[in-house]
Amino acid sequence: MSFRRITARVAACGAAVAVVAGLTAPVSANERDRKFFDQVQGEWTGPGEIVAGKYKGTKFTCNFKGATAGKDIGMSLDGGCRVGLFNQKMSASFKRGGKGYTGTFMDGAVGKGLDIVGGQVQGSKVTLALHRNDLHGAMLARMASEDTMNVTVSVRVDRKLVPVIGMSLKRIDGAAVGAVARD
Repeated sequence: MSFRRITARVAACGAAVAVVAGLTAPVSANERDRKFFDQVQGEWTGPGEIVAGKYKGTKFTCNFKGATAGKDIGMSLDGGCRVGLFNQKMSASFKRGGKGYTGTFMDGAVGKGLDIVGGQVQGSKVTLALHRNDLHGAMLARMASEDTMNVTVSVRVDRKLVPVIGMSLKRIDGAAVGAVARD
């Protein structure tokens, strides 16, 4: 076989690979993020615990409603947590902006909460950067399964992230996830 024919076949194979690769292009970051946030829609409940600090060992129960940010890419969790007879409203809301995710945890740094100043989705979890004055931290929400979401809030102490709040939430609304209807 001549060099010219070999080169033509290699070029044809390369073109075929390029066409197939174009048809199976990876999902864009926007689509991947939106898919993750779609999983969070619905009603959630479950226990939590303060695992560090002055109130270490305090156990509580939370109820949240998860929603996407409409046409924007992002989400919100609104609801509250109860310790005995006491209720505390809790919420987080954020969406993708110019350089990443921004929003608020509780009422943001202008109130008694924290600002969400960045974040990213990786597989089955979203990690958000939290900030208030000299306090820096992170909130991690991980879908352990389609009906279980674990949330951890950590603060930075001496260059290390130390978990301070942990929650394990279960879906209670029977919502459809993706294209699969639930019973």
